Amino acid sequence: MKKIVLAATTLLFIGCSSTSLVRTQKSLPKVYVDKNTSYELKKDVKVSVFKLNNYTDTPRAGMRSANIVKGILLSKGYRIKSHIYDDVYTLKKAKKVAKKDKSKYFVIGGVSEWRYKTGIDGEPAVSLQLSMYKTKGSKLVWSATGSDSDWGNGSIGTTAQNLVEMMMAK
Repeated sequence: MKKIVLAATTLLFIGCSSTSLVRTQKSLPKVYVDKNTSYELKKDVKVSVFKLNNYTDTPRAGMRSANIVKGILLSKGYRIKSHIYDDVYTLKKAKKVAKKDKSKYFVIGGVSEWRYKTGIDGEPAVSLQLSMYKTKGSKLVWSATGSDSDWGNGSIGTTAQNLVEMMMAK
């Protein structure tokens, strides 16, 4: 009987929180110097971050998620030029603005889900798509798509931050 209760409890815990993640094989561009390769110096890696396209019913979800992306990139050592309060840019316009910023890379993307699920617990649910392009030539250097949900006592902000950290980890 104890084994059945333990198995049921485990399934309940597993079913209440889920994460899905897909990313390019490449990791984010390196920030620190490595003596065996040709990585850029920390001070040379500048990234323009743009407000993400908001495909949700939640106001300012694109700005909120881009702010989290900006913070995590800062914590990884990148220098950031923020455009999260501007209008959403197309790839072509983002490249033009990033070139004007003298950024080596720029980040754009979209928010597909940013809400609390309906129901008794109201679990937070977040779905994001992020792409980093090289400013010169608009070459895609990194991309990730992910979804995450959490327990009813979690917040959208912490769920989104954990998701972005997983997306950028490697």
